[in-house]
Amino acid sequence: MVQGSFKRQVEIGRVALLDTGKLAVIVEIVDHNRALIDGPTTGVERQAFPYRRLTLTPLVVAGLPRGAGQKTVKKYLEKSNVLADWEKSAWAAKIQTRKVRAGLSDFDRFKVQKFKSQRRYALGSALHQAKKQAA
Repeated sequence: MVQGSFKRQVEIGRVALLDTGKLAVIVEIVDHNRALIDGPTTGVERQAFPYRRLTLTPLVVAGLPRGAGQKTVKKYLEKSNVLADWEKSAWAAKIQTRKVRAGLSDFDRFKVQKFKSQRRYALGSALHQAKKQAA
């Protein structure tokens, strides 16, 4: 089998990030445009959802049967520990950081600006001293 650059297949058990920011599992493939998704632990109702409104993640719920019911999906999700793996991922951390930054007040943004300025000054001073000693 030739290994291409395409790594994330639309498959039963694939965890997808919806455009609403929630996670869901693909339970069944409806057609070329939609999949049946379910997210019993993430607050996503079972529904047909278009592929263009979801992003496939590298996470897969292994062994999930086709067309599994909500209780089965929940059991497999808890058993495979996929949601904990998602929380540890850099992708989830980046989304969380965006949410935190969007909720900052003007004064909080000002404080962040000042801290960044202090860090740049300290780093620049240390770099200048190191170059001076090396020369």
